[in-house]
Amino acid sequence: MRPGISGVLDPPLRARPDATAVIGRSGELTYAELDAMADRSAAALWQMGMRPGDRIAATLPNDLDAVIAFHGAMRIGAIWVGIGQALAAAEKQQLLDACDPRLYLAADDVMEEWRSTMTSASPAPEVEIDVHAPAGIAFTSGTTGLPKGIVHSQHNLLLPGEVLVASRGWDSSLRKGDCLPLTILNMMVLTTLLTAQAQGCCILMDRRDADGVAEWVEKSQITVFNGVPAQFHDLVTTKQVDPARLASLREVWSGGGDCPESLRSRFAEIYGLPVRTTYGLTEAPTVVSIDPIGGERRQGASGRVLGHLLVRTRGKDGVLLPPDVEGELCLGPRTEGPYAGRYTPYLGLWKDGAVTSPPSLPVPTGDVGIVDPDGWLYVLDRLKVLIVRGGANVYPAEIERVLLTVSGVAGVVVFGVPDERLGERVAALIEPAEGAQVSLDELRSACAEQLADYKVPERWGRLDALPRNAMGKVVRLGLVDLLETAATPLEGSQSE
Repeated sequence: MRPGISGVLDPPLRARPDATAVIGRSGELTYAELDAMADRSAAALWQMGMRPGDRIAATLPNDLDAVIAFHGAMRIGAIWVGIGQALAAAEKQQLLDACDPRLYLAADDVMEEWRSTMTSASPAPEVEIDVHAPAGIAFTSGTTGLPKGIVHSQHNLLLPGEVLVASRGWDSSLRKGDCLPLTILNMMVLTTLLTAQAQGCCILMDRRDADGVAEWVEKSQITVFNGVPAQFHDLVTTKQVDPARLASLREVWSGGGDCPESLRSRFAEIYGLPVRTTYGLTEAPTVVSIDPIGGERRQGASGRVLGHLLVRTRGKDGVLLPPDVEGELCLGPRTEGPYAGRYTPYLGLWKDGAVTSPPSLPVPTGDVGIVDPDGWLYVLDRLKVLIVRGGANVYPAEIERVLLTVSGVAGVVVFGVPDERLGERVAALIEPAEGAQVSLDELRSACAEQLADYKVPERWGRLDALPRNAMGKVVRLGLVDLLETAATPLEGSQSE
């Protein structure tokens, strides 16, 4: 069996090479075809000058090209970097500057060269793969608003899928559909890598609306669907679809934000399936805990911790706490059972062309919670000031940096306000400079130029002075109330 991600295809290649491995809008590939295309991709990338350790960035839709390019990059020991399609041009450039890729698969001419070279390139030389070397960079803005590149190895990317497949009893009948962007490194873990470990099929969904989800589920007979609360909200409110169209589903997962109990109940009432909760992290990577197979779940919990992880809490002094004691959630390897010692933390942060700041065990998550003695995990709050809007992470500092460049803005604080459909919407309170007039059009224009649409605040307010502590930092407690009761609405601001 080949080492690392190349080897993930070996069992299905031996057992069922003609079975469908992946389906996208442009077609489908059997395991034999996917393996051959991965070899061609590796050959093309090598001929285009890529070598082990080079960064290959990609901004690609959910379709076959993304999977083929990813597998090819892994076969030559390159480092994969997904750049989201929804990001503004300035945001994409910021990430490209941070990872300094040798190749960027995005522009039509580059993609055409890659596809053309695949048809004629000589096979790439056999590269000795170190499964613990850097293999992927997942960018998160962090609390500073600046890109933070989390570096994972091939070993890290393979382990979650292995554990999920085994713990959920999946086999070749698995047909897993995902509509979240493959440019998220976690989604590569949960699509082509996971389904290959089950010898099943991954379906790359290119629509996220209710009708689009139903179309994909019905057409491809998806058995497991991974979505976000906003999609489930649509499916049980104004955009209900015929439950018969979702009849093939056996599991539905909710990730990317809190899913209210009322929404779960309504979904189960209409579609006959529970919405299973997950908790995941870029740093993990991907799933940390999930509701188990069967009917058992606990209200308020984000499932049970997966078998390769030991999740503990720690206090402000860094001392680990007993079970059932609230603190910062931290990840470490399970010390007993079939996966004892298998978990390794992310390798560090990508900075100035190298991996820096390797984490120590246990790895802090920045989230506050509790893990009970039975392994059920409860996330109570975030240490990081993070907004989860419709399943997408929005970091306030990133938006605040943009708004502070607008003339007349002396101070700003960005935060989330509760929303029934999306979980949270983005709001901003502006403190004008003395005597200055702040234009809402200018604020929105600055955001539109520098940020993805989903990050642009939808609620705006003006305060003569933001609440600050003795150190001059904005006090975030009670900001939603301030927006509703004390702030003066900016002209043209939306109330919903």
